[in-house]
Amino acid sequence: MSLGGKRGLIIGIANEHSIAYGCAKMMRDAGASLAITYPNTKAEAYVRPLADELGSHIILPCDVREPGQLEAVFLRLKEEWGRLDFLLHSIAYAPKEDLHSRITDCSQAGFATAMDVSCHSFIRMARLAEPLMTNGGCLLTVTFYGAEKAVEDYNLMGPVKAALESSVRYMAAELGSKHIRVNALTPGPLKTRAASGLDRFDELLERTRARTPDHKLISIEDVGNLATFLVGDGAAAITGNVEYVDAGFHIVG
Repeated sequence: MSLGGKRGLIIGIANEHSIAYGCAKMMRDAGASLAITYPNTKAEAYVRPLADELGSHIILPCDVREPGQLEAVFLRLKEEWGRLDFLLHSIAYAPKEDLHSRITDCSQAGFATAMDVSCHSFIRMARLAEPLMTNGGCLLTVTFYGAEKAVEDYNLMGPVKAALESSVRYMAAELGSKHIRVNALTPGPLKTRAASGLDRFDELLERTRARTPDHKLISIEDVGNLATFLVGDGAAAITGNVEYVDAGFHIVG
């Protein structure tokens, strides 16, 4: 899979265990040039060394809750690159008290925050990317099986991810005439920083391992391989899809 000459934006690297980092590494190995963001100064200390390792020359702050920061990223891409071939949206957030409560008990404010950061931010990115994808492109986001089934302890993020998956389908239909493809990755459970916020996540990992056909968990590199294919020219006919990379868990889960 070659991404030589392609330019992509990666949003969501937190550390070397992040799904976004696994994707970025495989995309870079395939020849892509990458722009990478970090959400705040604290995170920059972890993200910048990884961005340097990936050969990224565009490393920018981007907290989607801060007015103007996302727009500033796309302005920089326009000024420096003039175009964009793909982007990866790999961010999600819910207030801890809402994430750990029943969906029935979640607050209106917590639900709105989770939806804004985890779903609407992808829609905003699509809107900003559209004028830069003059030769078409690919928009990728990351979801989870809990959008389709009620997964124990996934709680609030279930309906939020369901909204994200629906947004993928609608945007794929809307942007198809411009040769912009929109897809979602659905990885199996991974021990990432974001996942560590879920209650009893280690138990979820072990339940998953026990139920996959060959009793294995996936890696961030497995997700990266699929992401690299989807943003490449070989996936030109694939859009509006939710693509599983979960060692077969979804067929037995």
